[in-house]
Amino acid sequence: MTQTIKFIERKQSSYIMTLGLSLLVIFTIFLAGCANPNLVPPKVNTTIHTPVINVSLGNISSDNCFVDANNLLSFDLYDKYKTEDGNLFFSSYSIVSALAMTYEGARGQTAEEMRTVLHLPDSKETLRSDFLDVYSELNKFDKTYKLSTANALWAQEDYPFIEDYFNIVTQNYGGSITNLDFVGHSEESRITINDWVEERTNDKIKDLIPQGLINVNTRLVLTNAVYFKANWSKQFNAEDTFDSQFHLNSEETVDVKYMSKTSTYNYGETDSLQILEMDYLENDLSMLIILPKDNNVAQVENSFSLQELENWKNNMADERLRVRIPKFKFETKYFMAEDLAEMGMPTAFSNQADFTGMSETNELAISDVVHQTFIEVAEYGTEAAAATAVTMELTSVGPPVEQPKLFLADHPFIFIIQDKESGNILFMGRMGNPAEE
Repeated sequence: MTQTIKFIERKQSSYIMTLGLSLLVIFTIFLAGCANPNLVPPKVNTTIHTPVINVSLGNISSDNCFVDANNLLSFDLYDKYKTEDGNLFFSSYSIVSALAMTYEGARGQTAEEMRTVLHLPDSKETLRSDFLDVYSELNKFDKTYKLSTANALWAQEDYPFIEDYFNIVTQNYGGSITNLDFVGHSEESRITINDWVEERTNDKIKDLIPQGLINVNTRLVLTNAVYFKANWSKQFNAEDTFDSQFHLNSEETVDVKYMSKTSTYNYGETDSLQILEMDYLENDLSMLIILPKDNNVAQVENSFSLQELENWKNNMADERLRVRIPKFKFETKYFMAEDLAEMGMPTAFSNQADFTGMSETNELAISDVVHQTFIEVAEYGTEAAAATAVTMELTSVGPPVEQPKLFLADHPFIFIIQDKESGNILFMGRMGNPAEE
């Protein structure tokens, strides 16, 4: 039973939603000045804030520029949202996938700002090739877990889009093209897209696009969806699950259910934290849990960076542990337009936006970016979902040698779902209160 647990507002909001690991990105493009000349792209403060990059790619870069871009954006977004109370969960993979398709249609200052904020390579050929490598890997069939991703474009049937733009998206991003009548049938179009989202996310993301987000000025919606479900390679026994307290802070606690297992895991620690890696079946993917030794997740977050994560991972080794982690399930939703503008790409949201790579009319601008996620962690494994909508308007273990070390996650912690070989971060979050649903 899913309940809303949080609603964050900035001109955006964040609330908790459903179950399943699915990423989904939707970009809605509107044409300003159609039926109503007052409907123009919202004006956003165009002061450019250069994004702070906490790491040097020199010693952390992968062999794939898209993976590098995605991982850097993960930490940028975590840094942006870490001050919010409670649970935090997002998929930068979903966000950067959709924005990369949008970036293909951007030109001039709009494109440069987007490239910088998203950490994209200078060469679009490199971006396209590296994206396809990741896309193909996520959609491989010979695996026991479920992991798939899909892209789709939904275009106003009579709007003069540039054919080459659609060709680039279909050939390099796997995006299908469907014509809809946003002008005459806005609500029907919204339902059609939401149904596609729901189907591609195994019914975990429902009503991604709220009423009113698509209207007579809509000209294009771009969607990206990913679904994931996997069992732990070392599953927890439900009979070992027990009730205990989770410490929200030094004074408050909540009653939750803890999963329990004693086994050998990849593990590391510093003076201030413990880090645990739990593999999913086939060992292609894993979840990392970063647990402060003191109940002070903010202290760890203050130095949390891609470089630090790599340092911690490099010092991990197999160790026998008594693992106790809470079961949890929650959803989030963010409206990110102002956040992305503040991070350094304000022009894309303004009347000065240049998306002439999509249409020579030079009438398109992003009006909002909506991101929605869901995750459930249980004895069998993990299922989760994420979606992003960007709208644009005209403008086995032997006997232990010694007592196993305890990994007791009974206070807020950070968690990451990643591809182990490439390091590609699929999801990142913070468990602040496992009792919230």
